[in-house]
Amino acid sequence: MDDKRLLIDPGHPDLGITRQCSLIGLSRSSYYHTPGGVASKENLKYMRLIDEQYLRTPFYGSRQMTRWLRHQGHLVNRKRVQRLMHIMGIQGTVPGPHTSRPHPAPKVYPYLLQHLDLQGINLVWSTDITYIPMATGFMYLAAIIDWYSRYVIAWTLSNTLDHLFCVRLLEDALQQAHPVIFNTDQGSQFTSTEFTRCLLDREILISMDGRGRALDNVFIERLWRSVKYEDIYLKDYQSVLQLYQGLEQYFYFYNHERPHSALDGLTPAQVHCATEH
Repeated sequence: MDDKRLLIDPGHPDLGITRQCSLIGLSRSSYYHTPGGVASKENLKYMRLIDEQYLRTPFYGSRQMTRWLRHQGHLVNRKRVQRLMHIMGIQGTVPGPHTSRPHPAPKVYPYLLQHLDLQGINLVWSTDITYIPMATGFMYLAAIIDWYSRYVIAWTLSNTLDHLFCVRLLEDALQQAHPVIFNTDQGSQFTSTEFTRCLLDREILISMDGRGRALDNVFIERLWRSVKYEDIYLKDYQSVLQLYQGLEQYFYFYNHERPHSALDGLTPAQVHCATEH
């Protein structure tokens, strides 16, 4: 079921969602069904609180997050918080004990962006995934941003943390241009063979954040804060369709209308287009 939902492209120029569902044998109700399982009202409430606090204190692991929730009057144990943070795909940015313990894993690439002086667009792109709370469920949002212009090159939604939706996002972005360096964290979505092959086949240098170092990918972390405080938390989207349409409007606003203080009051699109040629 989840694999079929990942085949649907909400932004397809010719085929509507109903037609796409029909072609692959998926009911519309199944496509718009948000993840269940843990999504009780109580768990969704805790996940929303964790998400908001994590934006303020990304160094909070499950222990500190549990303490914070208890201080807010919520009777929750650490095991539950650990489980919810795992589902959300977040962890404290300060390395915990035994992080240096060797274990089998895909290749991890070095961080290439320290002291890098950016002089134009398409030199560095980066990507990340964030948890999106909704009124009756949750989704995951991934985006690719240009470091110099802060322009959002591409974005997508998924109801799972499978790596395939990140690969499709990357392929869509690479149809527009190729960066010199592509930066990610060390998540399994970005260390997967399929994802790194897309970059290596195009001779794009791969950079990966140091473990537990959130500021290595600071521009997209700031993007998530803007998206959530300026749109997600204000709207409380009721369905995936509403979420998609809302984010489509927001990212247009972010790229083309929202002045950016780090860009001397220009929009990301103005900077991106001015240096595109």
